[in-house]
Amino acid sequence: MAAGKMRFMVLLMATSMMLLQVSMATVYKVGDEPGWTTMGNVDYQKWSSSKTFRVGDVILFTYKTQYHNVMQVTHPQYQACNVTAPLKTFTTGNDSITITRNGHYYYLCGFPDHCQQGQKVDIRVARLTTASSATSPAASPSSAPANTPASPKNSAAIPSIGVLGKSMVLVLTIFAGFGF
Repeated sequence: MAAGKMRFMVLLMATSMMLLQVSMATVYKVGDEPGWTTMGNVDYQKWSSSKTFRVGDVILFTYKTQYHNVMQVTHPQYQACNVTAPLKTFTTGNDSITITRNGHYYYLCGFPDHCQQGQKVDIRVARLTTASSATSPAASPSSAPANTPASPKNSAAIPSIGVLGKSMVLVLTIFAGFGF
């Protein structure tokens, strides 16, 4: 019986490690080192197209609040640099937005002429593959990004608390059931 419990514990630990690995998200600092700015000729489209964004990743906008803000807009508003009716406006200077669905997220700066100067970004989140969709929670296409805190690194892995929390509850439940 002791050998059986030991094998079970090893299997359980291996499963927990796989769940932890699957639940890693990436934090992307928009514009990398310069951040969200009109200075330095940052090409946000080039920046965005060089990344592979996934559901659960975090987009971090860092900027000086006296000069910039972040507005989430529709595609037509994005194309026209129309700031009159944004979907959401962020103004903290350190805005973390978690990607909750696939598709496009359109952001621009609402300060006069900043969008026209190129301070806008299209974050494209590709559909999940069959292999990854089996291990990732389903996202509603109508969900809007949430404003959640994240690490201010350019691109760093952080654990997804939802998946980790669920896996830890599962592990604790199984251990309790076997008298550990």
